[in-house]
Amino acid sequence: MRLKSYPGLILALLFACGASHALAQADPAATETKLPLAIGAGFSDYNPDFGHGHLLGGALWADYTPNHVPAILRGIGLEAEARDLRYGRKDLRRDVVGGGVIYSWPHYRDFRPYAKYEMGFGRYQNSPTNHDTRTVTIMGGGAEYRVLRSVWARGDYEYQFWPDCFKHRGLPNGKLTPEGITVGAAYHFSHPRFR
Repeated sequence: MRLKSYPGLILALLFACGASHALAQADPAATETKLPLAIGAGFSDYNPDFGHGHLLGGALWADYTPNHVPAILRGIGLEAEARDLRYGRKDLRRDVVGGGVIYSWPHYRDFRPYAKYEMGFGRYQNSPTNHDTRTVTIMGGGAEYRVLRSVWARGDYEYQFWPDCFKHRGLPNGKLTPEGITVGAAYHFSHPRFR
C-alpha cells in the first residue's frame, strides 16, 4: 500500500483526530454572557462632620469584577464612584470622585456583601468663598440583593477621611471624618452562574 496515492484520506484522518480533542472539553464551571461590569445610581445621606444638618445628593458607581481569575482572587474587583452632596443646601456642598478595590463575597446566589477601600479627590465648600480640595481616603461596605435577573438593589456605608482641611479656619485637628449611607440600584451586564 502506497501512502502517496491517498493524500486526501490522510488529511481527513488528521482533521478528525484534531476535532476529537475539541469534543472532549468538560462543561465550564461558570458561564458569562457579557462584560463583568455593573453600573449603578443612588441617593446619599451624609453627616458632614462640619456645619449643621445632613448633606443629601446623588451617587454614581461602576464595578468591574472579572470572573476569570484564580480561585483565591474570586470576588476582587475595581470600583469607581462619584458623589455630589448639595441637594436642598445653599451653604454647604461636598463632591467626591474616586476609585479603588472592592471585594464581594461570591458564595451566595442573590445576596452579595462587600467591603471596599478607595482613594479620591474631594471638594468641600461651606460658602461661595470658603472651599477646600483634598485627597480623600474612603472605607466602607454594604450589600447588594438581586431584585431582577440583572438589577441589584444596594445599601452602602462609607467613612471618609479628609486630612488638613480648613485647618487655617479653626477646624479642630484640621481634619474631617464624614460618614454616610447610599441606597440605590445597579444593572449588571454579566450573568455568572456558578456550579
